[in-house]
Amino acid sequence: MSLAAVGNKKECPSPRLNRRVPENWRIHNKESKMPSGNPHPVVTANKDGSVGVTYQTSAKGIHEMVMSYNDQPVDGSPFLCHVDAVGSGYVTAYGHGLSSGMSGDVTEFHVAAQNPGDITVSIDGPSKCDAKLTKNRDGTVGVAYTPMSPGEYSISVKNKGRNISGSPFSAKVSGEGRKRSQISVSTGSEYDTKISEADLVGLVGTHKNPSGSVETCILKKLPNGHLGISSFQPKEKGTHTIEIKRDEKNIKGSPLSVSIGDKELASASKVKVSGKGISDAVSNADNEFTIFTAGAGYGNCGVSIEGGHRSDIKHTVDAEGVITVNYKPHEPGIYLVNVIFADEHIPGSPFVVNVGGKPSGRSRETLVKDIPQADNVGVGSKCEFMLKIPGTNPFDLEASLTDPEGKTELCEIRDLEDSKYDVKFSPKMEGVHTVSLKYRGLHCSGSPFQYTVGQLTAGGPHKVEVGGTGLERGEVGVKNSFNIYTREAGPGQLSVAVEGPSKAKIGFEDRKNGFIGISYEVSKPGPYGIHVKWDDNHIPKSPIIVHVTPSSVDSKKVSVHAFKDRGLQVGKAATFNVKYNGATGTTHASVDTPSGATEDCFVQEIDPDDNYVVRFIPKENGIHYVSVFLNEAHIPGSPFPMMVGRLVADPAMVHAAGDGLVTGAVGKKSAFVVNTVGAGEGLMSVTVDGPSKVAVMCKEIDTGYEFNYTPMSPGDYLINIKYSNITIAGSPAKVNVTGAGKKSSVIEQSGIVVECIDKKEGQVAKKKFTGDAAKVIARGNGLKKAFMGRSTPFTIDVKDAGTAILFINMISPNGQLAEEVTIKKTTKTVYTCSYKAGREKGEHQLYVRWGGEDIPGSPFQIHVT
Repeated sequence: MSLAAVGNKKECPSPRLNRRVPENWRIHNKESKMPSGNPHPVVTANKDGSVGVTYQTSAKGIHEMVMSYNDQPVDGSPFLCHVDAVGSGYVTAYGHGLSSGMSGDVTEFHVAAQNPGDITVSIDGPSKCDAKLTKNRDGTVGVAYTPMSPGEYSISVKNKGRNISGSPFSAKVSGEGRKRSQISVSTGSEYDTKISEADLVGLVGTHKNPSGSVETCILKKLPNGHLGISSFQPKEKGTHTIEIKRDEKNIKGSPLSVSIGDKELASASKVKVSGKGISDAVSNADNEFTIFTAGAGYGNCGVSIEGGHRSDIKHTVDAEGVITVNYKPHEPGIYLVNVIFADEHIPGSPFVVNVGGKPSGRSRETLVKDIPQADNVGVGSKCEFMLKIPGTNPFDLEASLTDPEGKTELCEIRDLEDSKYDVKFSPKMEGVHTVSLKYRGLHCSGSPFQYTVGQLTAGGPHKVEVGGTGLERGEVGVKNSFNIYTREAGPGQLSVAVEGPSKAKIGFEDRKNGFIGISYEVSKPGPYGIHVKWDDNHIPKSPIIVHVTPSSVDSKKVSVHAFKDRGLQVGKAATFNVKYNGATGTTHASVDTPSGATEDCFVQEIDPDDNYVVRFIPKENGIHYVSVFLNEAHIPGSPFPMMVGRLVADPAMVHAAGDGLVTGAVGKKSAFVVNTVGAGEGLMSVTVDGPSKVAVMCKEIDTGYEFNYTPMSPGDYLINIKYSNITIAGSPAKVNVTGAGKKSSVIEQSGIVVECIDKKEGQVAKKKFTGDAAKVIARGNGLKKAFMGRSTPFTIDVKDAGTAILFINMISPNGQLAEEVTIKKTTKTVYTCSYKAGREKGEHQLYVRWGGEDIPGSPFQIHVT
C-alpha cells in the first residue's frame, strides 16, 4: 500500500476499504471531506469482489472518507487519512484508532514511512496504554493499543524523534470503562502504641516527622486492646513523635517516640511480587500471585483488578506478612493488576494481564429509562407514594414522618392488591423530612429515607435509594421485586441491569414522583448481579449480588412454629420448630448477624420426616435474620427477623448536618454533626470512602456527636453513617474536596465506630475529665516512713497531669485503713497531704491515684514504727 501525499493520486491506505462486497453491490453515497473542502473520490469495483477508492489530494491534513451501503454507514465509516506534504519524508498515519475507540477493545491504526524502524509511538490518557508495533508485509507499521477507560487519549507518532504532521492525535474512547475490584491490606501499616484506652471518642492523634511536619494520624483499637496507628507509613528516617490527646491534653503514655531506620521506612521499591497471575490468567478460574513486603517497612498494601468485566478477589496474610492474592475474572480480555504499597506503585505495576479461557455464558439484560424531575411539594400538600412489600401483613405495617424539628407523626397506609401499599401524609413545615416504614417494629428494607418539602436540592447517584425483598433473595420462575426511590436525585437516566446464568425479564412500573417498581424473572438458579445506575454511574451498594434459588413446590408447604422474635438474650439459645407438612427434602438454616457475619444454625430432626428444630446461640445484640431452606429454596417468610436484646435504637431519629458533608479542602479539617437526640442507645459507624485515607475524629456534644476528618487528596468522598447497622436517611453524603494532592488509584476507606448513649432533649452532656497519672509528682519523707499515731505530710504536684480526681488512702498489714487522711490545695497545681497511721507497726501501703490510675511509685511502701 502506498503513501498518500499532496499532489499524488493514490489509494487511501485504510485496510477497512479493501474488503469483499456482494456481487450486486452498487457504488453510491461516497463522500470525501478534505482540508481544502473539495471532494474528489473515485470508486471502482475490482475483479476480486473488493472495491478501490482513490482521490486526488491537494492539501495537507486530515481527510475523512464517508462510505455507506444501501444508505447505511459501512462499519468503520468515516475513515480518516492524515496526509503530509511530498517533501516532508512521506510519513503518514491513518486508521480508526487515531480518532476513536471502545474501552476494553484492541484499537488499531497504521503508519506508512520510508523507514519503518524510525517510527516510535507513545499514548497518554485516562488509563495506561502500551502501544504494540508490528511491521506489515506492505512495509507499513501496524499499531495496536487497548484503552481501559473512556476519555480522550493523546497519541504521539514520531519519526526519528520528531512528531509527524498532525501528531499528537486525539482519540476519543467511549464505553463503560473499567470494572474495578479491589482489596486493602492494612496489617503492615499498623503500629502498636502499647497504650490501653477503651474509648476512642474525643481522642486526637498527631504524627510529627523528623523534618517537623505534623499530620493527623488514624487511631484504631487493635485486637489486643491497645491503641494502634492505622496507615502508619513513615517516609523519613529518624525519630517520629506520636501524640494522642483528649480535650487538648495528652493521655497516659503519650507522647511516644518511634525510631525509623532503613528497615522501617516505607519503600514501595522493595516490595516483590511473583506468580503467574501477574502475567497470564484464565477467566472463571482461580489465578494467584504473592506479594512479599519483608524489608519494605511500614505500609498499607492495596491490590485492584481492572478490566472490561469484574473479578472476584480475595487474599490471605500469613504470620510473616506474605500476602497471597487470588482473583477470578468473569470474562476473557485484557486486565490491569495494580499493586500499591504506601501510596506508590511497586516496580512493574500496573501489570497488564491477558486473561484467556472461555466466556462465562452469563446473560445481561438492561433496562434504561429517563426519569423526570419530581414535583416540589409545599407545606400542607397532600403527599402520597406507593411501595411494594411482599410477604407482609398490613396490620403489622407502620409508616411515620419525622419533621426537621424531630417531631414524628403516623402516616395513613392503604392496602392495595399484589402486596402494594399507598402511603399518605401532609407535611406541616419545609425542610428535609424522614420517612420510616416498619414491619412488626423493625425497619423494612430501604427504610428510613429522606423526603424534602420545598425546593429540592442538588441530586446525583448517591441520592438514589433501593430496597425490597428482590435485592435480598430471589426464586426461579417468579417475579422478584424491589423499589427504587429517585425523588431526591433530581432528573436523570435510570439504568437497571440483571446479569447472571440466564436471561432476565425486567419489569418497570412508574409510580410517579420518583417512586419506581422493578421486577425481574429468571429461569436458572445461581448468583445474579443487580446493577443500578443513575446517569451511567453506579449508585451506592451497586452491584448487589442476589442468590436466586430453584423453584420448589415442597418448600412452600413448610411452616415454622414456636418462633420467638423478641426477648432473646446474648449467650442463650434461640430455638424454633420447622414442620414439613408433607414436603420432602433436605433442610438447612443460617443466620445473618448485625455485624455482617453469616453463621450456620444447628438443625436436628425430632420427628421423622416431618418436624425439625433449628437452634443457634446469638453472640451480640441487634437484629438477626434467620434463613431456612428446603432443597436450597427459601421457605415462606424466610429470612425471619429476630431481635436479640432490647430494641432501643431508632435510626430514623438520627440526623447529620454540616459543611463537612458537602465540601472540603485538601489538608484542612472538615466537620459535621450527627444528632442522636431521641434515637436511644446504639452503635454508630461512620465510614469515609475516597481518594485518600482520612483520620476520623469524634467528640461528644449535647445533641450527639461531632465528627471531623482531614482529606489529603482532591476528589469526591462518600460519607456513610449507620446507626444500629441501618443507614440513616440522607446517607451517604457526597463531599467534593478541592486542592492540590495526589490521588490514590484505589478507593480508600476510613472509619470509626462509636457506642452512643441515650440523648434526651435539653440534656447537657456530662463533661469528661482526663488526667495523666504518669505525670503526677509526689515528694516528701512521708512517702518512706511514719510513726504510729502521728500525722505525716507529703506533697503532690499535678502541674502537667491534666484534670482529674485525687485519691489517697493507706492500708495496714492487717487490712486496717489509716485513722486520718487530709488533702489541702495550697497552689493551683500543688496539694499538701498528710495521713495518720493506725496503732499497727510494719509495712503499710499508701495509695495515691489520679483519675483512677496509680501515680508513679503507688502504692508506696511505708515503714511504720
